Amino acid sequence: MFDLLLTGGRVIDPAQNLDDTVDVAFAGGRVAAIGRNLGEAAQTRDVAGRIVTPGLIDLHTHVYWGGTSLGVDPDSYAKWSGCTTLVDAGSAGPGNIHGFRKHVIEPAEVRIIPFLNLSFAGIFALHFDVYVGETSDLRLLNSRVCLRVAKEHADLICGIKVRIGAVTSGALGITPMKMALEVARELGLPLMGHLDGPPPPRAEVMALLGRGDILTHCFRPWPNAPVAPGGGVEPDVLDARARGVIFDIGHGAGSFGFASAMEMVKNDFLPDVISSDVHLTSIGGPAYNMLVTMTKFLALGVSLNEVIRASTINPARAVRLEDRGTLKPGTLGDASILELESGDFTLKDAVGETMQTKQHLACRGIVLGGKWWHDGG
Repeated sequence: MFDLLLTGGRVIDPAQNLDDTVDVAFAGGRVAAIGRNLGEAAQTRDVAGRIVTPGLIDLHTHVYWGGTSLGVDPDSYAKWSGCTTLVDAGSAGPGNIHGFRKHVIEPAEVRIIPFLNLSFAGIFALHFDVYVGETSDLRLLNSRVCLRVAKEHADLICGIKVRIGAVTSGALGITPMKMALEVARELGLPLMGHLDGPPPPRAEVMALLGRGDILTHCFRPWPNAPVAPGGGVEPDVLDARARGVIFDIGHGAGSFGFASAMEMVKNDFLPDVISSDVHLTSIGGPAYNMLVTMTKFLALGVSLNEVIRASTINPARAVRLEDRGTLKPGTLGDASILELESGDFTLKDAVGETMQTKQHLACRGIVLGGKWWHDGG
């Protein structure tokens, strides 16, 4: 007998090229079977009229709640956004990753996978009223310490995070990124690079990224946008994709623009990963959560299947996790139950531009570890 059976839902699992009305069964914390007439279960949930997907993975969040000024509560956020895995994008550095692990990651019910920030203190001063770029002070950047701590937490850390730009690295420019890349290469892990306004210019950053590295805020507004003057995609961006660089949305409070996104989609340059970059100053808008960010891409004309692909299997592969991102039997028993609500909705980007849409993704349930975790909403 199965532990849990979801019946009657439209199951969309891009990793298996599956889009069909079938049942999904869970047992022992994992996906047990998928198909029709699967048998009996201790608990059965009728999800007819809903969309069942692999558990959503938000590749860019900040959930070191209480340990950093920008953190939000992970379980509360996950229930609101329909996610089963939250990838924390470098909230903690070598000096406080142990606290993040003990006080937030281990007690949380939702799965949390962190990038380790190059900066010793992590992102320590991002707030409505205070902002200090953590890579603007060379005294906080120690490659040897970052490497040692990453090895000590090798069972947890999925990559190295660095933020550069006029606000975050200031006079140090691209130097912190070069340091972080050296650490990531030594570990054999991906680098997630944040780029805000210049300097450095986008082209200089793109040239350093290699296969498997992640550029977050990839559809940022001008300046340092990926869109060429007069339209089209900048050549350095196309070259980076050809090399295997992963492009992640990372919406946040200031890092996603409709103008950039429309031009990129128009040129068939879709993001590899859709993520929210949720934190203290973005959770109240314009990012809000993962589902709002996904909805924006539906409004831009991206198909539902591609939006789900960029929110499940693609982020799993970006952080090299083979046990999730799909409903293939044997993988972790995580699933998101969604609904496309109809109505009149206004969406806003990071610079205040708006877009109207007639549909919006909403969470109607979450399965975590093979058990019904939350009703959504």
